Amino acid sequence: MFTLRCANMTAGMPAMMLPQGKVNMEALEIEVKFSVADYLSLRKKITDLGAVSSGRHFETNVRLDDASARLQRGNCLLRLRQDARTTLTCKSQPEDRDRQFKIHRELEVQVSDFDITEQILGILGFERRQVYEKWRETFFLDETHLCLDQMPFGDYLEIEGPKAAIRRMAIRLGLPWSRRILKTYLEMFSILQSRLQLPFSDITFQNFETVQLDFDGNNFFK
Repeated sequence: MFTLRCANMTAGMPAMMLPQGKVNMEALEIEVKFSVADYLSLRKKITDLGAVSSGRHFETNVRLDDASARLQRGNCLLRLRQDARTTLTCKSQPEDRDRQFKIHRELEVQVSDFDITEQILGILGFERRQVYEKWRETFFLDETHLCLDQMPFGDYLEIEGPKAAIRRMAIRLGLPWSRRILKTYLEMFSILQSRLQLPFSDITFQNFETVQLDFDGNNFFK
C-alpha cells in the first residue's frame, strides 16, 4: 500500500535530490494574513511602495485525502493547484507551534497535467475531498511575497517571507499586528461553515453567490 508521510521527514538536501525517499523539511512557509476592507486602496499602497506584480491568476485548488481522512487528521494537506501552471503541494505542521506566525513545512513540485496527476493520486488512494477557488495577484518586495487574494468569502492579504521582513511589511502597509490571521483558508471556511450552517463544502464563487456575508474577518477568524 502506498504511504504518504508528512511528518518525520529528513532535512539536508533539495527535495527532488534526496535519496531513498527522504524529503527536505527545511522548506518552511512562514506567513500571516489580514482581512482587506478596501482591495483597490491596499493594492495601490503596495504598488506605491515599489512592489512588482507577477500577475493576477484564477486558482482552482483540490484537497486530496484517503478514505479515512488520514492526512486531515494528521494536520497535513495534499493539494493539487491549477493557475498559470499546475503544482502539487504537501504541507504539514512543524512540531513547535508559533503564536506569532502561521508556519508550515511545504514541499511543492510543478507537474505537467492537472487531470492526469489527479488520476495518478486517485490510483494511489488519494481522492478529491474539497475544492477551493480564488483570484490571486502576487507582488514581490523586500524579501516578502504579498498575495492579494479574492476568496469567495472576502478579500485577504497574505504576507510571506522571513519573520522580521513580514513584521516590517505589515508596519509599512499600516496593518495592525494584533489583527493578523493565522488560520488557513480551509480553517477559515470551516468556521464560516459552522457558524452560518452552510450546506456545502466546496469553496467556490458559485456556492457563495447567495450567501450573505457581514463580518470583520480579522476578528471573526481569531
